[in-house]
Amino acid sequence: MEHKKTQGTPLPHLYLISSGQENPASGALLLEQLNLLPRTLCCMVQIREKQLNAKQLLTLAVQARGCALPDGSMLLVNERVDIALAAHLDGVHLPESGCHPDKLRPFAPNMIFGCSVHSPESLRIAEKSGADYLLFGPVFDTPSKRKYGAPQGLEKLGQICRSTTLPVFALGGITPQNGAHCMAEGAYGIAGLSIFQERHRFVDTLEQFYRIVSL
Repeated sequence: MEHKKTQGTPLPHLYLISSGQENPASGALLLEQLNLLPRTLCCMVQIREKQLNAKQLLTLAVQARGCALPDGSMLLVNERVDIALAAHLDGVHLPESGCHPDKLRPFAPNMIFGCSVHSPESLRIAEKSGADYLLFGPVFDTPSKRKYGAPQGLEKLGQICRSTTLPVFALGGITPQNGAHCMAEGAYGIAGLSIFQERHRFVDTLEQFYRIVSL
């Protein structure tokens, strides 16, 4: 599979999102995941912990940066450019309603900036503002997204993928059983949150997805 490149570096095809349930008083689920990553399997990892204050988030980001990750892996944080800079992360992920990459890149010119998109309109805005990759979803039904409406579906995923040269990660209800359909629609990679939370199946799930995105 040909790798699209961002700032000269190929992006991994698997995108892990942290649980959103990190509790500084009881240890870090994210750090456990990072330490379980197979050495041959690089990933994008987004630290998305909106419940943490700035100090707690920075502490978690610094700890994550200190983990020995597989070569080619990239650590990002949700929205907080200041945290990313202080912890020496690789990039920042921005929600659809967040700041645009071109407003933040002057402060972090060597970082990658990704954007969540849910429509062709938001795709165009992300492209024009200099996004390096896109996160599109939810593709399939997933409990955490039901309050936002019906899933987007494979057809809309394909439309988004065919409308841009940017890497598009499919998100929302993706499993080893349906992930291949996302790749067939032109997705660059697969993103997930809840499916990676089962510790005893974590490595096996990653390896199943890696086989799918490597076809």
